[in-house]
Amino acid sequence: MCFTVAIMKNGVLMTAEQYYNSLPAVIRKKKRNPLQTEIPNFYLVSGFTHPMLPVITDDEMTLKVWGLIPEWTTDRHLAEELQNMTLNAVGETVFEKPSFRRNILSRRCLLPVSGFYEWREFRNAKYPYFVHPKDAPGFLLGSLYDRWTDPLTGEHHDTFSIISTPANPLMELIHNVKKRMPLILDYEAADRWLNPATSPDELKTLIKPYDENRMDAYTISKAAGNPSFDRNIPEILNPVKYSELDTPTLF
Repeated sequence: MCFTVAIMKNGVLMTAEQYYNSLPAVIRKKKRNPLQTEIPNFYLVSGFTHPMLPVITDDEMTLKVWGLIPEWTTDRHLAEELQNMTLNAVGETVFEKPSFRRNILSRRCLLPVSGFYEWREFRNAKYPYFVHPKDAPGFLLGSLYDRWTDPLTGEHHDTFSIISTPANPLMELIHNVKKRMPLILDYEAADRWLNPATSPDELKTLIKPYDENRMDAYTISKAAGNPSFDRNIPEILNPVKYSELDTPTLF
């Protein structure tokens, strides 16, 4: 799954701009320049804190809260319960689950990130990894969004969820228990993902593991898994080697 990401402003802006510039000119003219949106800076942020993050829709880049609240949610208590269960949407069942089946058809978005974090279990201990692109400033994560209106206050809540897929070989080694990873899309696939005209059958072909040869990963401090520690610091990204791990291909 994907519950923890890095969103470093410069890399995310560059990723959004490169995606925007890769679009045909006729499409680009219809979209708002993504650089107009203020981007927060997170070296590490957990979805369980429900941060407001920048997402790209089919016509703009805007901020939405991580943890999707379906528009049919009846009250705030249920909304809070659902948010902790909708940080991710399983790609294999996204067309069936009540929380996502309408959004996958018409409310798709992209989350640009610098990278994401995952934990490997080895001999009853967990080791955190930072996963990042080999030759790009960031990833585009396939996501869904929705808007819920609180019936008591009338307040609008714009939220999103990241799609997950089965792990590729690299992520199978790292996320070696659940063996999942976020849906990562290249620029061409990202534009098809956002295109309202893309059919459900075509969308299903996009929901697949990303090429492991375009990714890299390294181990970092175990402090990354401690929520009582201030993890939103540049040093959290420093490599830390563990002699007990036999993973020569990752270094």
